[in-house]
Amino acid sequence: MQSDRHPGLDPGPTFSLPRNRQEGRPRLKAGVTILVAALLALLLPSAAPAKAKRAPVRPPVTILISIDGFRADYLDRGASPTLSALAKAGVTGPMRPSYPSLTFPNHWTLVTGRRPDRNGIVGNMMEDPRRPGEIFTMASEDPFWWNEAEPIWVSAEKQGIRTATMFWPGSNVTWGGHKANRFHTPFEGGVRPADWQQFSGYVTDEQRVNAVLDWLRRPAAIRPKLVTLYFDEVDAAGHEYGPDDPRTTEAVRDVDAAIGRLRAGLAALGQPANLVIVADHGMAPISADRSIPMDQLANPADYRVLETGPYASLFAVPGREAALEAALFKPHDHVRCMKKADLPAALHYGANPRVPPYQCLADSGWTIRKTTAERPRTGGAHGYDPRAREMAALFIASGPAFRAGQRVAAFDNVDVYPLIARIAGVKANPGDGTIATFSRTLKRP
Repeated sequence: MQSDRHPGLDPGPTFSLPRNRQEGRPRLKAGVTILVAALLALLLPSAAPAKAKRAPVRPPVTILISIDGFRADYLDRGASPTLSALAKAGVTGPMRPSYPSLTFPNHWTLVTGRRPDRNGIVGNMMEDPRRPGEIFTMASEDPFWWNEAEPIWVSAEKQGIRTATMFWPGSNVTWGGHKANRFHTPFEGGVRPADWQQFSGYVTDEQRVNAVLDWLRRPAAIRPKLVTLYFDEVDAAGHEYGPDDPRTTEAVRDVDAAIGRLRAGLAALGQPANLVIVADHGMAPISADRSIPMDQLANPADYRVLETGPYASLFAVPGREAALEAALFKPHDHVRCMKKADLPAALHYGANPRVPPYQCLADSGWTIRKTTAERPRTGGAHGYDPRAREMAALFIASGPAFRAGQRVAAFDNVDVYPLIARIAGVKANPGDGTIATFSRTLKRP
C-alpha cells in the first residue's frame, strides 16, 4: 500500500500531511517559498535601502595662495591650465605690487593691507635707529621688526577664527611679543596662527598641499577657516634663468599642477573653498651689460651701502653728506638718486625711519652693484617701480564668493587684504586698500 507521506520528509510525531495529497502540496510549496524569500532578504541588499545620512555641508574655507615671482603675463603662456580655469571661473586682473617690489615687504602688505612704509617691513634687509648695530634679514623672527602692522591671521585668531599657515613670511613670528633673551624661549608673548610651519625649501609642493588637506580633514572644532599656502619655485627659476627662459615656464607648469592637486583634494573632501591666488611681484630680465657700479656714482669713502640691486639704499658717512649729495644728484644714465623725502609720491615710500636717507632707483632691467669689481648678475630681478610692466603680479580669485568671468583693471595689492577679510569673515583693521575694487565681482557685496 502506497504511503501518503511526502518522500524524503520525516514529519515527526506531531507533524502529519493532509490526507488529501492534492491539498497538501500547494501548502508545502508556499511554505518553502516564504522560507527562501526570507533567506534572500537576509543575504541580498534590500531593493529599497534606508536613506543614507548625508555628510554635513561644510562652510567654505578661504585659502590665500602666493606664487612668489609669478608675473601677471605668465598666465598667457599656455602652461597653467588649472590657473586659467580658475581665472575663467572667477576674477582676474594685473596687480601692482607695493614699492619696493620685493618679497618680504609685499607679502607683509598682502596680509596687513598697509604699504611697506606703514607696515614696517620696508625691505628684505633693513636697520632701525632704535636698535643700532642690528640688521633685519629674511631670517629675522624678532617680533620687534614685525609689530608695526597686525597680519590677518592674528586678527582672525583674536576674533575666534582658526587659521593655519603653510609658509608665509612673518607667519612664524609671535606677533605682538617681545624678546625674552632665554636659551630655549628667545621670544615670548604674542600670537601665532593656530597651526603654522617654519619655512623650508626642502618641503616639496606635494608635501605643502598635503599639509593643507590634512588640516582640512580635521573635525570642525579644530579645522582652520583661513589658510595660507606658499610656492617659491617660479621666483627661483626667474632669478636664475630669467623670466623668458623655458625653465621658468616649466616652473609655472609645476606649480599649476600642485594647485590642481589641491583642487582635487578639496573636491574629494567635499570642501568648498574661496581661493585667492597672488604673487608678490613680477620679474624683469637682467644682464651683465646692464649694470651700474655704485662706486662709479660716488666716492665709497662718503657712504655706506645697505642694499643694492634694482635700487640701492645708502647712508652718508657723518660729515660727508654734502660731498655725497653732490655726486649722487648729478644726472646718471639709467639710474636716479635722491633723498628719501624726494622719492616720487606714487611710490608711497620714504616716511618710515627704517628707510635709509638716500635711494638710487635703476631703470627696469638695470641693476646696481656695490663695486666695479663685483661680478654682474644675469637672469632676472625685481624691486623696480611697481608701475613697470614687468613688475605686474598675478591675481586670481575663484570660489563660491565670486562671480564668474570677471576681470578687474590694474589695482594696488593693498586691496587684497580687505577682500580676504570680507570673505573670511574677519573684521579688518584700517589699511591703505579698498574693497571697492572687487565690489562688483562678489556675489554678496
